[in-house]
Amino acid sequence: MSGTPDSLKMLRAPFPAHQIGKLPKPYKKDSAKGTCDVCGGYHGLPAAHLDYVGHAAITDRLLDADPAWSWEPLSLDANGLPALDNNGGLWIRLTVGGVTRLGYGDAQGKTGGDAMKERIGDALRNAAMRFGVALELWHKGDLHAPTEEELAEAKKKQREEWLAEVYGHIDGASTTGALRQVVASAKAAANRENDPEAIELIDKRVAAKLATAKPKQPETEAA
Repeated sequence: MSGTPDSLKMLRAPFPAHQIGKLPKPYKKDSAKGTCDVCGGYHGLPAAHLDYVGHAAITDRLLDADPAWSWEPLSLDANGLPALDNNGGLWIRLTVGGVTRLGYGDAQGKTGGDAMKERIGDALRNAAMRFGVALELWHKGDLHAPTEEELAEAKKKQREEWLAEVYGHIDGASTTGALRQVVASAKAAANRENDPEAIELIDKRVAAKLATAKPKQPETEAA
């Protein structure tokens, strides 16, 4: 299977809340352990909690994108088993949709068979991140901050929506007093935004309204 925009794009889709876990990080290594109210686990307290996606959810996402995905160690030892580096870490190649990227995993202090499983799982998460899997959980800032053009377009849209709302209030004003109040409030807002063009548009809207249907004078004004 060759890489396609759709299959690779699928890897970047946000994970649903039920697939995002809480990884406890006790503030001190020797903290007294207890049952955590946040994650329900038994670990050192107090602790910070980091959002993460587990091995099973990562595997599920890889299978959705490419049922034939695979991984292999970057190198083998003399016994033909995955070779570890000098730090006890494991380098792997992860292939999804015909695209291969590297990943690295360590044992997080574990030993024995559990250590190798931890390395593999960690390496798969790390390599999958290179494809964009759960990328937003690895980064605490804004990965996709809007460009200047996008900000300008958003501001333009917000202004148009505001003017539409002002026009609605102008058209709906049933008395001259209500109309004056709407116009005064709208012009004050336009002045705060240093938007003289909006004031001109408001005046034109008021003129068009008065030309077609003059608001009624309230009794206190007519007396």
